[in-house]
Amino acid sequence: MHSKMLLALALAGATCHAGAALNLMGAEWATAACEQWNRTPNLLDGLSSDWIRNDGGKGFKVIHLYRTECGEPSQVELRIASKDGKAQCVYGGAVQNATMNTSVDYTMHAATPQWGEMGRGQYGPMRAMMFGALQFTGPKLEAMGVMGPFESFLLLVGKVPGETAACPGR
Repeated sequence: MHSKMLLALALAGATCHAGAALNLMGAEWATAACEQWNRTPNLLDGLSSDWIRNDGGKGFKVIHLYRTECGEPSQVELRIASKDGKAQCVYGGAVQNATMNTSVDYTMHAATPQWGEMGRGQYGPMRAMMFGALQFTGPKLEAMGVMGPFESFLLLVGKVPGETAACPGR
């Protein structure tokens, strides 16, 4: 009887944790976004050519993301590498590559409402950049050459739900 009670409590705890909402653009959210990237054919295949090979000799590209109102210290990181002929996300979480090479790596930030709009597909990356909803550093010409996958990337925000009441780490 005692072991059944412990098992029930353990399962209840696991269920509560699994149902807990992730903080949008927090480290755990970035891990989930990395997993979603790897379930998105337009990212895996659409970025598997020249885009992923432009890595500055590191063997991977880095994407930093954050919610503008949370500030640069709240950034998270996605690391994308060529693996099995695909552009796979190999890491999502806290920033590990603080020094960015803006000729190959990307930093993107937007206010929380704009991340939500882009994540719902209300507008794509071209409009987001033209009207200032998405602030962006990195190789802009390269990004313009992969608008379809870039749009799929922005839709990740809608596919990986996140709480927005507080900034990550606060």
